[in-house]
Amino acid sequence: MCCRFLMEESPEMRPLIEAMNRSPLMAGFQETGKIRTAGEVRPTEISPAVAVSRLGKRMVFPMRWGFREKSLLINARTETAAQKPLFREAWARHRCLIPASCYYEWEHLPGADGRTKTGDRFRLQTPETGITWLCGLYRMERGVPCYVILTRDPGEEIRFLHDRMPLILPEDCTDRWIRPETRPEDLLGAAVTALRFERAV
Repeated sequence: MCCRFLMEESPEMRPLIEAMNRSPLMAGFQETGKIRTAGEVRPTEISPAVAVSRLGKRMVFPMRWGFREKSLLINARTETAAQKPLFREAWARHRCLIPASCYYEWEHLPGADGRTKTGDRFRLQTPETGITWLCGLYRMERGVPCYVILTRDPGEEIRFLHDRMPLILPEDCTDRWIRPETRPEDLLGAAVTALRFERAV
């Protein structure tokens, strides 16, 4: 599960924000929702996403978080995206990357009544780089690009938090992920699951 992530004002993030702000697509977002250039990003907000342009070039685009169906969909399961009609085409050809400084997860605690209770909030990020690359799928909705974040089984060290985590790839796999000719299944074994984590203040 992923329902919050953070974009810090960092040297790694700054070029991505600047590229998003230069995009001609920004004009179409002015009245469609909150444009986020720093801070905590929530569903329905617009933030940078990296994808391949029509000319095959890696580019940064503004995208809104969530597919609007009967309800807002913000995540898709990596294990079933290729079979689900809603995600099948995007899984095959419309993959993106959402740059984050970290993402947030709330600890899920079993209660005495058998129900799950929410505990502390944790900050999670990759240990090696300044950007945690969250993998997503995108589509157009009324001329506006929108994305969902892919999720998978968590790594053992963070399983105590939640039974899902975002699909995260290392920097050297990001170009292949967004290429339409890539079989996404070929990259799943490279996913980053060993994350730094700490309680968020």
